[in-house]
Amino acid sequence: MDIIRITKQFTFETGHALYGYDGKCRNVHGHSYKLSVTVIGVPIKDSDDVKLGMVIDFGDLKKIVKEEVVDPFDHATVFNKNTPHIELAKELQDRGHKVILANYQPTSENMVIDFAAKISARLPQNIQLHSLKLRETETAYAEWHAADN
Repeated sequence: MDIIRITKQFTFETGHALYGYDGKCRNVHGHSYKLSVTVIGVPIKDSDDVKLGMVIDFGDLKKIVKEEVVDPFDHATVFNKNTPHIELAKELQDRGHKVILANYQPTSENMVIDFAAKISARLPQNIQLHSLKLRETETAYAEWHAADN
């Protein structure tokens, strides 16, 4: 079989704070995130298809990831909506800032789970999300793999 994995990388800037955390990350701060999205499928074999030889057009994958992750999260601040940060979030929103109130503690681990669900829901039926790698810094990242879930 001709199963192929392809990967596209994305970058975005996001701020967050980890309520209740016992380290520096309890303070509002930001990261230059790097997201690698890997999908798996079989290249199109229909010679009449304009996407002949592609698993998925990189442009189509880019559109999905931009709409679901990059555009909403870029230059936004993410807070867990079930914490006292909700007051800070409201103040920032009232001043015109982009805020995301998540149903989770905004760690890289939880963000990558959220992103996997959003991206998977938008992929064509014949394409599967294989893995995501969300790099928070040059030395720290979280990974999600379909095989593990």
